Amino acid sequence: MDAASRPAVVIDNGTGYTKMGFAGNVEPCFIIPTVVAVNESVLNQSRTSLKGNWLAQHSAGVMADLDFFIGDEALSRSRSSSTYNLSYPIRQGQVENWDTMERFWQQCIFNYLRCDPEDHYFLLTESPLTAPENREYTGEIMFETFNVPGLYIAVQPVLALAAGYTTSKCEMTGVVVDVGDGATHVVPVADGYVIGSSIKSIPVAGKDVTQFIQQLIRERGEHIPPEDSFEVARKVKEMYCYTCSDIVKEFNKHDKEPSRYIKQWTGVKPKTGAPYSCDIGYERFLGPEIFFHPEIYGSDFTTPLPAVIDKCIQSSPIDTRRALYKNIVLSGGSTMFKDFHRRLQRDLKKIVDTRVTGGSRLGGDVKSQPIEVNVVSHPIQRYAVWFGGSVLASTPEFYGACHTKAEYEEYGASICRTNPVFKGMY
Repeated sequence: MDAASRPAVVIDNGTGYTKMGFAGNVEPCFIIPTVVAVNESVLNQSRTSLKGNWLAQHSAGVMADLDFFIGDEALSRSRSSSTYNLSYPIRQGQVENWDTMERFWQQCIFNYLRCDPEDHYFLLTESPLTAPENREYTGEIMFETFNVPGLYIAVQPVLALAAGYTTSKCEMTGVVVDVGDGATHVVPVADGYVIGSSIKSIPVAGKDVTQFIQQLIRERGEHIPPEDSFEVARKVKEMYCYTCSDIVKEFNKHDKEPSRYIKQWTGVKPKTGAPYSCDIGYERFLGPEIFFHPEIYGSDFTTPLPAVIDKCIQSSPIDTRRALYKNIVLSGGSTMFKDFHRRLQRDLKKIVDTRVTGGSRLGGDVKSQPIEVNVVSHPIQRYAVWFGGSVLASTPEFYGACHTKAEYEEYGASICRTNPVFKGMY
């Protein structure tokens, strides 16, 4: 059976979570944390006690290569045993440790998806600001280690745009606001091509929301075990946080009716097994507020997300701007807060309207056309990039756009530097 007649494997590696599955599915088969737990004790033992005995050293090295875990299993191993060290291969959207990344892919393919990589084409994703050399490394690992028949490396915002369409016609012009765990990118796309010079990246993302909530709970003096505090903050963020329309009104609401707004968090101390509880109050709306008032989190970066989106569109070619304002697509788990899209649309509309009215005053009798601002929210925006990849890899054009093993053997890894945008989907 030919590999092109089987569904392609779609893997979206994010800083916080990796989504993986097969093309044609609506949801990924697995969503796991992007983390690897490596058994350091075996390696250290081989370095110290087995000096001179190359065979024993080699076998210890092989054992170390086999003795590792990924995802939730890696996190639980590191908690229960001090011999396992956690390694995060991706930081702020970029792969930092290629050996760990290769191990991670190995487990994804064989342990989770349980498929033979030689029988499937692969679609992998990358951050919009990735260096071309990284694509070469990815191509080398995929073709040399896993012997895949074909590979396509897609830019994450383009896939999110493909997933965000609301009509039967897929609109491939728009701005993707991709708020992941480690990085936030605002990426304008025109006809499927990223406008590279206008990409904006901001240092506020999902992990910062978690750390801010952790800091607020700690400052209030809640009794949460230190080793558990980050995990509790992350769960509070995912379960209880929402976006408010006015921060002062929200404070007043909490003060007037604390019983209605304050939630209780209960947990068990990992070391002693004793139960504990804490109140969750202002954190519920102050966490997501750092996207709209970043100065409450730190003084290093103070530009609100709506202003960053406006700057991004204003720096794009003038003939694309109206279409970009009309199709602002959200992507990533940190855009899932309740009413996030409404707040973003309202604040962005204020900025645009202020500029339009200011311009019409200067222009005398000439009336400028109002600009439509539309922020698109949809139920699958948490894994919009993966779903876009699934849609893309289901089209017949996909297999023709992939780099093949034969091309790699003839021309080398440099073929992976460019990945054509194909028009078969809209």
